[in-house]
Amino acid sequence: MAYLISGIQQVGIGIPNVDEAWAWYRSRFGMDIPVFREAAEAPYMVPYTGGKVQSRDAVLAINLRGGGGFEIWQYTSRETAFPENEPLLGDTGIFAGRIKCDDPVAVHRFLSEKKEEILGEPAMSPDGSPTFFVRDPWGNIFQIVPSTEWYQKKGHPTGGPAGALIGVSDVDEARKLYTSVLGYDRVIYDEEGQFADWNGLPGGEGRFRRVLLARNQAPEGPFAPIFGHSRIELVQALDRKPEKIFADRYWGDAGFIHLCFDIQGMDELGEKLSQAGFPFTVDSGTAFDMGEAAGRFTYVEDPDGTLIEFVETKKLPVVKKLNWYLDLSKRPAGKSLPRFILNAMGLGRVKGARR
Repeated sequence: MAYLISGIQQVGIGIPNVDEAWAWYRSRFGMDIPVFREAAEAPYMVPYTGGKVQSRDAVLAINLRGGGGFEIWQYTSRETAFPENEPLLGDTGIFAGRIKCDDPVAVHRFLSEKKEEILGEPAMSPDGSPTFFVRDPWGNIFQIVPSTEWYQKKGHPTGGPAGALIGVSDVDEARKLYTSVLGYDRVIYDEEGQFADWNGLPGGEGRFRRVLLARNQAPEGPFAPIFGHSRIELVQALDRKPEKIFADRYWGDAGFIHLCFDIQGMDELGEKLSQAGFPFTVDSGTAFDMGEAAGRFTYVEDPDGTLIEFVETKKLPVVKKLNWYLDLSKRPAGKSLPRFILNAMGLGRVKGARR
């Protein structure tokens, strides 16, 4: 079969304290449903963890309104390293996660009332939609963007991540991965200059080429109704040489550690990636087991070394207290799960959050 990319499964976030961060993300972004929680070693990631097996504690949480999840990831074998210098817009790597919402102005008011660090007032992006940025207590920047696509109509003021803003050294080179393989083949805009909606960002006063990409193909797969559509914005600094956001640090250190896609057909995807010049740098093999979830995961690097993860899920908990697990290994490619199963995931919602 051909490979199928269902959507953005999650954005990985390196954090020094997973419980503190998850409480904040539950309150501010509604990420209150744990898909799995596990403390263990990460042997497959040795190429990116200093050649040594490191231990970690991680939770994958989603917002059932829609969008991807957060994999909130904390080292337990070493201290989390923060960047020596503040990343600037255009530095290579994942600079910001895109968080979907009904109304950016209302979310700006909500987060302002929470006394969060807002990076400027809502402004129009080149596609004519209002947007703004907020920084979490650990320095991670999120872009709030409007959406009309929801799995659940009501709930938290925001959904989950629906894309990312990624710094690249050359947009056209980066599109050999993001467009040709990952299918972000629709150009929403491709512009150069200085931009008012970036005025509040570190380094945002510079000159850039920015290209916003979307997928023409409709989301398919078991969890596609929740993931929905996503967009990736590639940002190239035109007036300076960018730094690498994760220079001299490990995967899992503070910041956005990867962008993860939920896929079907890993072998076929791997063949396409190799032909395009992006072979797997990490491959868990036929299956991984995270206790509550199982499947296969792989990683590639984009032309600037930014890590992109792919997960082909085989087993997933629906309601752990009822010992209800899904076996997805024989599910037809592209077929979504029934709504009653997706809705049942909400029974595991974690209440209580940072005020």
